[in-house]
Amino acid sequence: MIIDQLATPLPGSLLSTLPGSAYTDAAIFASEQEKIFEKMWFCAVRASDVAVPGAFRTIAVGRESVIVSRNRKGKARAFFNVCRHRGMQICSGEDSAGRRTFQCGYHAWTYDLDGVLIAAPNLTKMPDVDRADHGLRRVAVREWLGYIWVCVADEPPSFDETVLGEVVDRLGEVSNLDRYAVDTLAIGRRIVYDVKANWKLIIENFMECYHCATIHPELTEVLPEFADGLAAQAFVNHGAEFGAEIKGFTIDGSVGHDLLPGVGADQARKYYAITVKPQVFINMVPDHIIFHRMYPVSPDHTIVECDWLYLPGVVESGQDLTASVELFHRVNSQDFDACERTQPAMSSRVYRDGGVLVPAEHHIALFHVWQQRMLTT
Repeated sequence: MIIDQLATPLPGSLLSTLPGSAYTDAAIFASEQEKIFEKMWFCAVRASDVAVPGAFRTIAVGRESVIVSRNRKGKARAFFNVCRHRGMQICSGEDSAGRRTFQCGYHAWTYDLDGVLIAAPNLTKMPDVDRADHGLRRVAVREWLGYIWVCVADEPPSFDETVLGEVVDRLGEVSNLDRYAVDTLAIGRRIVYDVKANWKLIIENFMECYHCATIHPELTEVLPEFADGLAAQAFVNHGAEFGAEIKGFTIDGSVGHDLLPGVGADQARKYYAITVKPQVFINMVPDHIIFHRMYPVSPDHTIVECDWLYLPGVVESGQDLTASVELFHRVNSQDFDACERTQPAMSSRVYRDGGVLVPAEHHIALFHVWQQRMLTT
């Protein structure tokens, strides 16, 4: 039986939000790029996206374009996507088949898979061009949860302190991830969403369920507790339980797929979720993981890449994932529509000083405090 989530009085009935300009101002967005996305560890790609040496993806991290790849030994590597000669971008898009080198399309400066300059027209006649000194600039990399994380800062902060330490424990906590072995799972489906809204509106939406009864009828059918607008600050690691007649985390409540081996009896009918600042949402259900990564593009534009991860055998056997994927795809679509309908009002004079957070949303204020602190330090 669920206790009254707001039985303990919270300080103040209303808290202020950020002002509207925080979601529209180009200077604020530029500051966020510099002081948040270009200083913190950033979840770039699923490791399987660059599975073989020379396979790569280019990713926007703040204002920088970054090449994420693997060297000949299969170790993850990342570089600024900038030729050291005249600055042309080396790569665009992705090459899943793998390549032997990276070559600039302007003057054919060529780099190996560790970023070392190995060839250029007339290179042997230019003794001042030191191959090591003029290699591609490295970007720090770390693999966690089967994803490659990068940091473009000159002095990357501790991964454990600033990634694991910045996890927002909502209906789950970071220790839950150990049970789900996310790094061993396979991508069953990937959907990329083009959202015409500020990245913070998307985070705020994900962090609260005050809106769930209004816009998520399918989700609240599967997770009836969500219809009560769970206050995450009062229910850390509670996990939302499936409805009595619900058999799986699917659009129609039907049976899902093979349970993840580490899921115990107490997680077998529950949904957990955490936020990893600055741009990752992780949803944990008994048979799969829904993993969101945000790529902020402009003050009113964000790309969200969402992976549905299952046991490799489920994916390899060609099981029909439609009912499983459709539930959270519909939730995503409903959420992003709400964010897009909110974005225009952020520039209204009525929202110049912002809005308010009711008690079930008070934890969002902590996100606002964090964002402000990052911009002023």
